[in-house]
Amino acid sequence: MSRAVIEVNQLSKAYQIGQFNTGTLSKDLERWWITRVRGKEDPFLKVGEVNRRDKSGTSNVVWSLRDINFSIGQGEAVGIIGKNGAGKSTLLKLLSRVTAPTLGNIKVKGRIASLLEVGTGFHPELSGRENIYLNGAILGMRKREISRKLEEIVDFSGVERYIDTPVKRYSSGMYVRLAFAVAAHLESEILIVDEVLAVGDADFQKKCLGKMGEVSKGEGRTILFVSHNMTSVKALCTRAVLLTDGQVTMNQDVSSVITSYLHNRSSVPFESDFLRDSTIRRGNGEARFSEILINDGMESIDPTKEIRIQCTVKVESAIDSLFFSMMLRGRESSEPIGSSRMIPISNTNLEMGKIVSFKLFVPAGLLRTGMYPVYFWIGKPREIIGEHYPYDVVDSRFYLNCVSNKAESELGYDPSHPIGFFTIDTKIEKLNIDQYVVK
Repeated sequence: MSRAVIEVNQLSKAYQIGQFNTGTLSKDLERWWITRVRGKEDPFLKVGEVNRRDKSGTSNVVWSLRDINFSIGQGEAVGIIGKNGAGKSTLLKLLSRVTAPTLGNIKVKGRIASLLEVGTGFHPELSGRENIYLNGAILGMRKREISRKLEEIVDFSGVERYIDTPVKRYSSGMYVRLAFAVAAHLESEILIVDEVLAVGDADFQKKCLGKMGEVSKGEGRTILFVSHNMTSVKALCTRAVLLTDGQVTMNQDVSSVITSYLHNRSSVPFESDFLRDSTIRRGNGEARFSEILINDGMESIDPTKEIRIQCTVKVESAIDSLFFSMMLRGRESSEPIGSSRMIPISNTNLEMGKIVSFKLFVPAGLLRTGMYPVYFWIGKPREIIGEHYPYDVVDSRFYLNCVSNKAESELGYDPSHPIGFFTIDTKIEKLNIDQYVVK
């Protein structure tokens, strides 16, 4: 590997929640004496808890990061991935020297340009042009160096008409456009980008990824990129670091890390025991999903091949009909992108205890790579009783985990099925009294 430009050793960051001191003046003085004068470890941070927002704790100290170790070579593009609350943004703030570590140290060789959130490093009262010079000065550049890059920055940002307008009047998208253009074009050796790019439109995100790839491979600059869009991470980065509850759990090639992350993220929904929890369900319970299998329980799906979804329903009390529907939500949002028709599974009476199994086949080529939350519904449709009458609804607990080693441009998607909303054509073939297959 090329020489290391970032070295992180035993890095930890603790935050105190609730009361922001030790509780007494004598203990505050003791902390100051031990940590500031003697240079020892803070004794009041020896006991702390992992930063889990979904669970209550007994300590008012949480470790956002704990014992982080890794190094990054010159010219590497490295993705930092993990769930919300895993410590990604905290790590970038420490690397950018926005905040100081509690324990450990960071060695950085070179200037850092960071884009951590909308408006980072911008003064709202200054114009876009003035903020470009301000950011360059912060990086230690001379005025003539910034002037040489000015035209290129303004052209890339696409906000030329408003470049002399105070940035407090910019939209969030304009903020991000200009901020990224500044960070990418000014002469820093290391570029750190948080998921703030999600604010921009799709064309600008693609443009930014292309620019980051250019500065990494062509100019030899180091890139640290945080995103929940695994497709973008895979397209830009050669290596990825996976954070889980503030600790590094993987530091390998990008494909291996993404596969592991998506597997762990979606492993719970594939277990049958998951459906025993009625608290995550909606509906009156007259019939319930007892099992849902995607591609026979496989952890990942090839989007270029047909996807099989098998559902098993148990009738909990006598019903006179059973209809099924499913909907796909977007891989980068919760908005619906595709839906099946309302499918009649049975138009006759089904007695209590009846087990009904059926399969839905999603045609090949409809989806891109990424994680698609799925909405499953059984009940009576509006056409029968004037309103939808759900027996059971399981929403965004199962995912279609679409993974491919090919770029999206090479996957050969059917142009009649754009990324926008589509309908999954379906029909029923009866197999026997208890089983149906939907094609």
